[in-house]
Amino acid sequence: MVHRILIVTAVAAEADSVSAGLAAVATPAPEHVPLPGGLALRRHADGDRARVDVLVGGVGPASVAAATGTALAYASLTGGEGEGERGAEHDAEHGADRGERPHDPPYDLVVSAGIAGGFQPAAPLGSLVVSSAIVAADLGAETPDGYLAVEELGFGRSVHPVSGALTGRIAAALAAGGVPCAVAPVLTVSTVTGSARRAAELAERHPGAAAEAMEGFGVAEAAAAYGVPVVELRAVSNAVGPRDRAAWRIGDALDALRRGVPLLGRTVFVEAPCT
Repeated sequence: MVHRILIVTAVAAEADSVSAGLAAVATPAPEHVPLPGGLALRRHADGDRARVDVLVGGVGPASVAAATGTALAYASLTGGEGEGERGAEHDAEHGADRGERPHDPPYDLVVSAGIAGGFQPAAPLGSLVVSSAIVAADLGAETPDGYLAVEELGFGRSVHPVSGALTGRIAAALAAGGVPCAVAPVLTVSTVTGSARRAAELAERHPGAAAEAMEGFGVAEAAAAYGVPVVELRAVSNAVGPRDRAAWRIGDALDALRRGVPLLGRTVFVEAPCT
């Protein structure tokens, strides 16, 4: 059985690190798979064990949710193989015509991956954070009595919990490969934190959070719509708090991402289930 994984990044530099890591366990030169809307997948194949698609989804929860939804819809309609010869083969194999596709989930796992700010000292620069929950940290309302999450307003959701079994397997695979990681909530924000006051507010509102990024919740919303498990993997490039570009370690974070992905490619991505 071939396990199908979708890894979604915000920008090309993150996707480059992911693809470089996958080259250690899969086809070195990924296949280019065009998607509607000018998007494209980088498809890495590990024989008959795993197929990992890497997607550059854009910055922020809205852009990445739209891109992830496009990839999931495409895979649902085509079996992930496209509308050409391989798409026809998929139809024949499953006994389905174009109007009667199987209703299996399009992927076995969706991963939101990239660099992030880390809350100190929980997530040192250069370390990885595996999400125990994916949290929309500013999806709600400010009131005279403080912040209200969208759930408290009576509609919507702001948290996607991640299976402890899945995070445990990911953390174990990373630890076995000598890559340090924390398992903790990862926050999604639309405005990156740039002050000590804002960092303190977020830490108080979301105890135990280890990282802050801009895309995870958007990816999680799209994955949930298709019934696919989701997890966020973040490499820490800077401390959450006052902006200090001289202290950023983006290169180290991208390298950590590159070193972490093949450890998952040899274990979690080829094992079942992904929940």
